[in-house]
Amino acid sequence: MSGVGYTVPAVASVVAVVALEFGRLRTGLFRSGAYWITMVIVFAFQAVVDGRLTKLSSPIVSYAPHQLSGLRFPFDIPVEDFLFGFSLITATLLLWEHARKTGETR
Repeated sequence: MSGVGYTVPAVASVVAVVALEFGRLRTGLFRSGAYWITMVIVFAFQAVVDGRLTKLSSPIVSYAPHQLSGLRFPFDIPVEDFLFGFSLITATLLLWEHARKTGETR
């Protein structure tokens, strides 16, 4: 399993979003308890929905196995799905928070 098709971009997206926060935006989002509660809620719903969509016994969505790392948790969910979910939600919240903070100073 090479993981180049899905794993590498998933990991790169996490690195890019974290770098955006610490290198440029500096919103302080990662220090917010509300952010982490939000992520728990998002991942809980993602586990339910994604678990049904990707379960190995009868998948609705299937991935090319050689494009994944092979790690699946929980409910047969490829861990890459959670990485992309983290990146998408966090990038949105970072940009939103950045816009809110820069709007207050104008």
